[in-house]
Amino acid sequence: METAIVNDELVTRIERALDSVRPYLAADGGNVKILEITDDKTVRLELMGSCGSCPMSAMTFKGGLEEAILKAVPEIKKVEAINITPAF
Repeated sequence: METAIVNDELVTRIERALDSVRPYLAADGGNVKILEITDDKTVRLELMGSCGSCPMSAMTFKGGLEEAILKAVPEIKKVEAINITPAF
């Protein structure tokens, strides 16, 4: 039961961090959602809308999403996106 409470609080803090980046994603027709927070404190994200197929998604992920989460929620050890499009 306690794990669910901790995860709910983590999700809330991660969502707040993502909310700081979402207006920039939305301006380009994209968004992001949390898929999972693992026991080893890895957050798995899915890039949605145009972000899922954008060649700049790796930069958006590293410089925006990952940075925002790690800064706002220091107990998170790693952030992964399941669908980053490689830049050409």
